Amino acid sequence: MATAPASDQRRLLDVQALDTRLLQLAHRRKESPTLAKVTEAGGRFADVHGKVVESETAVADLRRELTKAEGDVEQVRTRAQRDQTRLDSGAVSAKDAQALSSELESLARRQSALEEVELDVMERLEAHETALGELHRAEAELVSAQREAEAARDADFAEIDAERQGVAAERAQAADGLDAALLALYDKVRAQSGGVGAAALRGRRCEGCRMELNPGDLARITGKGPDEIVRCEECGRILVRLPDGA
Repeated sequence: MATAPASDQRRLLDVQALDTRLLQLAHRRKESPTLAKVTEAGGRFADVHGKVVESETAVADLRRELTKAEGDVEQVRTRAQRDQTRLDSGAVSAKDAQALSSELESLARRQSALEEVELDVMERLEAHETALGELHRAEAELVSAQREAEAARDADFAEIDAERQGVAAERAQAADGLDAALLALYDKVRAQSGGVGAAALRGRRCEGCRMELNPGDLARITGKGPDEIVRCEECGRILVRLPDGA
């Protein structure tokens, strides 16, 4: 039958209380509301940033389209100016003059159509640039919000981690000098039992699983020597028997 000093068994409850506090702090860190805010801010930023990339691509495409439209208009305008100069010079035959006049009419229609295309591209580009400017402002605001959320998270984590460090130091001190076999058993049971390896026996109830022992089990346990290590029949945790009135 495994044994450990009764005083060490009672000290095990102090270790358990500190281990429970460490679990609570780990849970608090994992479920911190600041994490949700960071995640939300990151999601909103990612959404807007995706729209910024799409808008920047559209603006770049429209700028290239405008450059081409301007080039097409300029090409027709240059051709028309050259033809007009030749026509105005009077140094062409009547046949050539008629041909130039016909071409100038055709070029005028072509220039008008191209200028309409150019104007349409300019209007679309202006609308996209306005939208892009708004997206850039929204993105900047979200960057600021994300940084604020991260700062709040880091501050919360720093507070939790400082407390965890203090509790861990207390735990080490509480476990110092405990029976090695008892502590090893406790750590094994704790790993298998949701973080609780030892519990007090109060009256007939195990404080680990909150179940009441039947009279037979209770009589068997209370009949054991104070240094014998006993386990709860229901949950398997180490049962720490306390002095009367404790």
